[in-house]
Amino acid sequence: MVSWASAGIAVEGGDGLPRYLGLDLSLSPGFAVIEFKNGKLRLLHASALATSTKHTDAERFSAIEAKTVLIAHEFGPFDEIIREDYTQGRNKRAKQAIYGAWAAVDVGLGRFGYAVTRHITPTAVKALVGGKGDASKDEVAAGVRRLLGIPLDYRFEADDASDAAAVVLAWLIREGRLQA
Repeated sequence: MVSWASAGIAVEGGDGLPRYLGLDLSLSPGFAVIEFKNGKLRLLHASALATSTKHTDAERFSAIEAKTVLIAHEFGPFDEIIREDYTQGRNKRAKQAIYGAWAAVDVGLGRFGYAVTRHITPTAVKALVGGKGDASKDEVAAGVRRLLGIPLDYRFEADDASDAAAVVLAWLIREGRLQA
């Protein structure tokens, strides 16, 4: 499936502003929606979904899909959907969890005709937003706050939420659309 943006069709957010969805995927995924307004970035949404090991993988993947559907419904359409790339897993179980979360998000996005359009590596996200390739979660969150111009004491719901925002910001920097 192809997204409207990747098909070369100009798409803007519901209010006419370029809109980006960032995904930091795991069994506790992060989601962020960022748009440009009057030449400035604006964080519309940042959240994470904590799933429990008390549930089966199928139940966890269903919850991830449902969260994706809600975000697509509330915040779409998107100009780009950027996912943090997954390069290698610690073990077979880690790979299974990540790819299951990816599939759940793909199904949720697909319900609205969307698909992930871009990928960026975790190291690039850390370097471009956190200042170095091995930046800590706190350093990445501080970079997100700085780039978005939000107060230094703003607390994200979870690290996964700020990481999802960092995915969008890093991609915009890498593509030359945003100055770090």
